[in-house]
Amino acid sequence: MVFLQLFWVFFKIGLFGFGGGYTMVSMIRMEVVDTYGWMTAGEYADLLALSQMTPGPISINAATFVGFTQGGILGSLIATLSLCLPSVILMSFVIALFFKHKESPYVKKPMALMTPVVAGLIISAAVMMCDKESFTSVLSFVIFGVTVVAHYFFKVNPILLIVLSGIAGWLWGIYN
Repeated sequence: MVFLQLFWVFFKIGLFGFGGGYTMVSMIRMEVVDTYGWMTAGEYADLLALSQMTPGPISINAATFVGFTQGGILGSLIATLSLCLPSVILMSFVIALFFKHKESPYVKKPMALMTPVVAGLIISAAVMMCDKESFTSVLSFVIFGVTVVAHYFFKVNPILLIVLSGIAGWLWGIYN
């Protein structure tokens, strides 16, 4: 019975938790603490602290932990997968519709209009990261410049550039 409850609780949260992991925190608390009593408020606060410290989205970390406390490894799998399932289902429908109607002017025009918006958001995120903490040395600017030139003019794979940039930064940190 607990597995079905875990599935239903986290499926609902995944379905109605718009805005990402932090928007789901209060929904998870309401279900886990108030509705089912699987944790006390203090235990939930500890869960949030652990979920923030571990890598990955806070909502998935919380679902995994709650599932584990209630049903072991199977419970953690059920809670985690059921939290992600609504997104997978909805995106499958959207992708299927998109590919079915990708030549329609009702799809092509909005997609063409979104391209500069997405580019602007990416550039905005990059500019916000260009602060004194991120660019601490001349090497940061050199790596940035080399990667832009390598990708734009020589079409070097971006994943390779990320790996090589990370190695260069790591080596710089070791020898400086």
